Amino acid sequence: MAKKSEKATALQPPYNFNNKWEELLENQEFIKVFLSDVLEDYIIKQRWYGGKASKLKYIELAEYFRLQQHDEVYYGLILEVNFVEAFYQHYFLPIAFVSDEDFAKDDRILPISIQNQEGFIIDAINLEAFRKVVFERILTAVPNDKTRVRYQKSELFKDCIYESSRFMGMEQSNTSIVYNDKYVLKFFRRIYADRNPDYEMSRFLSEKKEYKNTPAYLGSIQIKDSDNTNITIALMQEMVENQGDAWDYMLKELHQVFSNLEYKNIDISGLPKTEDFGRLEIKDVPPEIIDWAGLNLFVKVQTLAKRTAEMHIALGSEFEDTAFTPAHFNGDYEVWLKNRLLYQFQNRLNTIENSLHKLDGLALDLANEFLDKKNSIRKQFVNFDWTKLKGERIRVHGDYHLGQVLVKDDDFYILDFEGEPESTIRDRKVKQPPLKDIAGLFRSFHYAIYATIFNNLDLYKHSQEELFEAGEVLYQYLKSAFLGTYILKVQEANLNIGYHQERIFLLKYSLLEKAVYELGYELNSRPRWAVIPLKGISNIINN
Repeated sequence: MAKKSEKATALQPPYNFNNKWEELLENQEFIKVFLSDVLEDYIIKQRWYGGKASKLKYIELAEYFRLQQHDEVYYGLILEVNFVEAFYQHYFLPIAFVSDEDFAKDDRILPISIQNQEGFIIDAINLEAFRKVVFERILTAVPNDKTRVRYQKSELFKDCIYESSRFMGMEQSNTSIVYNDKYVLKFFRRIYADRNPDYEMSRFLSEKKEYKNTPAYLGSIQIKDSDNTNITIALMQEMVENQGDAWDYMLKELHQVFSNLEYKNIDISGLPKTEDFGRLEIKDVPPEIIDWAGLNLFVKVQTLAKRTAEMHIALGSEFEDTAFTPAHFNGDYEVWLKNRLLYQFQNRLNTIENSLHKLDGLALDLANEFLDKKNSIRKQFVNFDWTKLKGERIRVHGDYHLGQVLVKDDDFYILDFEGEPESTIRDRKVKQPPLKDIAGLFRSFHYAIYATIFNNLDLYKHSQEELFEAGEVLYQYLKSAFLGTYILKVQEANLNIGYHQERIFLLKYSLLEKAVYELGYELNSRPRWAVIPLKGISNIINN
């Protein structure tokens, strides 16, 4: 993305410009004012701003373009936020000019006069008129649009008119608008010089492969930047009526499971164990475990395994579009993987060495074990030999956990294919073993078990150590029930995820990678929870 201008201005408020609104972005004085401390103060307060951990240096305008219909004109800005630490991020901000004194009091960016009409520059998404324009431009999109701002729609998005729009709610990195209580338009705030993987995956799964358990792709907005690169700024999908996400669902289920320990007088030390990474049908789960945890939990895990398998089968069945065709393991992938993981491991090692004072009890013991066995852990990451792997790599979800799954009646819908937040856009599109997604989900199971214990400790009569012991037993059975269904389904569809020992190796490797990744967040944000990834790491290195 080419840079337009940077901050430096001699103008003082109140700001008045003689340009028409339609020409305002051509005025360099306005650009200088807008990119000054006013916008800097605004952006750091936004939920979607991802640079809060770094020190903002200055903002530049990388691109701007019009979002318009007839005589209604709004501007889309791509802002380059430069940091003192010598890196930058791009953000999308649509802007509008309003003169109503009572409008958008909390979302004003800059008080301004345009040709002596006083008003405010605001984030245009707050304006219903803007939301209506965007909806209608997608609805009336023409195929093979060659203009700079490209509206696209699927065949499913037709025979409707704009009725209403509202904010969806508590999002962090993006802003979603619900239209007519039927459709959701997600504006991507953090922008990359490429098509967004959420757009690519959503369109591929629902439009090309007709995968039913994800919100159907309805349309998108792309722009061509000055380097002729396609950039995704918005994605429209159907709205899936739901009862919440699978994370909240699992927490409720697990609370009942842990309450049953006392209610059913369960002997924790006497609970039967199962092999790690085994495969179980429900009929093979011991009756003592079913009596304790309930049949419903295992039925739901099987359903989630089936939907996950169907997603991977769809992603692994493409032979035309090279962005989605399966690939074998090779030396390039091995080098990429090891470089990435060793860098991340060293980063986490530094973090844990500087965070020991925040830990106590089991967490401190596990942290010291992590440091004592750092060479062994490093060796496990280095011990990746592509020549021994026979399975295929495919495009995967990339950030798969219970929070990315919606519960609808007795079924599950998978969403949010944007990938791992810390990864570059290029890394998010690298083809991976499907079992990497499974490892992400298993780590989420582990988190849900420990979160339930932490959140309800005063409600259970057992000690924390006893609850951890019971949780680890349950975790093994949940994994085995999931794998029993998942592996059967993918093998029936001839998706090659490797031979038995290869699958165990890839699961352990990916679980270790995920737990090390999680460790950084927990140590920086909530040290009390660092015990969860530390326990996950301990399970792998000692097994």
